[in-house]
Amino acid sequence: MPQLIASVKGVEVKHVYLHKDRTTLGRKPGNDIVLDTMVVSGQHCAFDLVGVADVYLVDLGSTNGTYVNDRMVKERTRLNDGDVIAIGPYRIKYLQASEAPSTFGGTMAFTPEAPLLQGVFTIESGTSAGLEVPVVKAVTTFGKPGVSVVSVAQRRGGYFVTHLGGSTPPVLNGLALGNDPVLLTDQDVLDLAGTRMRFQLRE
Repeated sequence: MPQLIASVKGVEVKHVYLHKDRTTLGRKPGNDIVLDTMVVSGQHCAFDLVGVADVYLVDLGSTNGTYVNDRMVKERTRLNDGDVIAIGPYRIKYLQASEAPSTFGGTMAFTPEAPLLQGVFTIESGTSAGLEVPVVKAVTTFGKPGVSVVSVAQRRGGYFVTHLGGSTPPVLNGLALGNDPVLLTDQDVLDLAGTRMRFQLRE
């Protein structure tokens, strides 16, 4: 099944499987894919599914344009596996097929792309010391807005941490995080403005 993986600064924010004849994307809530930022038009573009796996991108007269591999789309365009669609700050990767399907009771079920091990943060300092926070969503944010905020994204390769904002840079294993996502490994220690968190991978 064709799919779209949307990210901002390398952090995955949405993962959508294209199963409808037309999937719309825009800022307004009525769209199938909602990207809530002013650079995205109310109804920005659409993805038309033709047959089993052919997907065509159509710009719906957006203000800021829709780009495929850095080229503006001016007419209905067939997407190829691995194409990258740019809409404002979003980068949306198109994959023609998902992972190999699994069979349950004779029906086909597609397995979402997720790490096999469960990521868990244990808070080691402050009033919440001892609290365990499992990373269960595709993207989870931690920290205090304006001070130090990170996001942790689940991908096929594992869990990736990215500095999102705040005046105090987060520190991973004693080194300040930059703007690029960093793969977390078991027993990594993350410091968010004095709050110490230990990352663990569990079965």
